[in-house]
Amino acid sequence: MTEERKIKVLLSKLGADVHWRGIVAVARMLRDAGMEVVYIGSANPPEIIEAAIQEGADVVGVSSLCGAELSLGSELIDLAKQRKLTDNSLFLAGGVFPHSHTLKLKEFGFDGVFEPGATEKEIVGFVKDTIKRKGLSEFRS
Repeated sequence: MTEERKIKVLLSKLGADVHWRGIVAVARMLRDAGMEVVYIGSANPPEIIEAAIQEGADVVGVSSLCGAELSLGSELIDLAKQRKLTDNSLFLAGGVFPHSHTLKLKEFGFDGVFEPGATEKEIVGFVKDTIKRKGLSEFRS
């Protein structure tokens, strides 16, 4: 019998953003839902992509409150596509930004974008459902 492994989530603040409270709450809810969470603090897109590769992340989640979500979010997804990470990993964004930015982030290729008020049920459910829908559910709880 093969041992199931946990969904591995890499979380980071996008760029020089230092507003950490929201992402720490998300980290805790994902951990409490049985996922393995690695939080790397504030990082730029190349650092996030390298960490995702090194960690073997199933999910890469970034948070932005400083207004750089469009420029850095676009760069992050471009790098992820170049490294073929979007084939095997989910990319999520969250933070406080205009709804028009949510739509743009989804256009860039983020699988999910969460605005203020997103609930634990919405976030955890989205991760688990999307992992299954993308066919990435083998050996994951």
